Amino acid sequence: MLTETIQIALVDDHRLFRSGIVSLINNLGGFNILFEAGNGEELTRKISPKNKPHVVLLDINMPIMDGIETAKWLRVNHPDVYIIVLSMFEDAEKVLAMVRLGVKGYLLKDAEPGEFETALKRVAEGEVYYPDFVTRHLINNFNEQAADVKLNNRELEFLRLAGTELTYKEIADQMCVSVRTVDGYRDQLFEKLQIKSRVGLVLYAIKNKMIEL
Repeated sequence: MLTETIQIALVDDHRLFRSGIVSLINNLGGFNILFEAGNGEELTRKISPKNKPHVVLLDINMPIMDGIETAKWLRVNHPDVYIIVLSMFEDAEKVLAMVRLGVKGYLLKDAEPGEFETALKRVAEGEVYYPDFVTRHLINNFNEQAADVKLNNRELEFLRLAGTELTYKEIADQMCVSVRTVDGYRDQLFEKLQIKSRVGLVLYAIKNKMIEL
């Protein structure tokens, strides 16, 4: 539960839109508009240790310094400030770019007021709020990355053997290589597949029908 007034900075180049968001936030209770800015450069001039919001509501398409550059600047200079994107764009490229920069929430500007309130409260409490279209882009991106991974024959052989009860020493003997070489195959797969354990390798192999249960 929120126990203090959450300070908000609103960064958008459309004054009429900003006024609507200000009115909406003022009616919620528990939130206060600390300041407004028409672009990221203006934000950088207004924010300071003594004038720092908990949450920044951030547009993407702005003049001088857009939302992506602003999110990058905030991540470096004020990493403890949470960001919610308010944008007209739901295409994968912009969504994924902002998620990679660590934004906590992403909403379209035509979202319902109730959804806006939910997102604001969750992010203010340190959680994330991603609508279905954001989750869909993240899943599709993961699947595309997995499809792009190319494994050589030795890595594939090791991956299949890793799905058995053999120890790494026994896998090395079966592949006629040293244990150190097997460790190298494992580490290469960890890096390529973004996996951190043997269990993860086995699950990947099952999912891609390299081994059967």
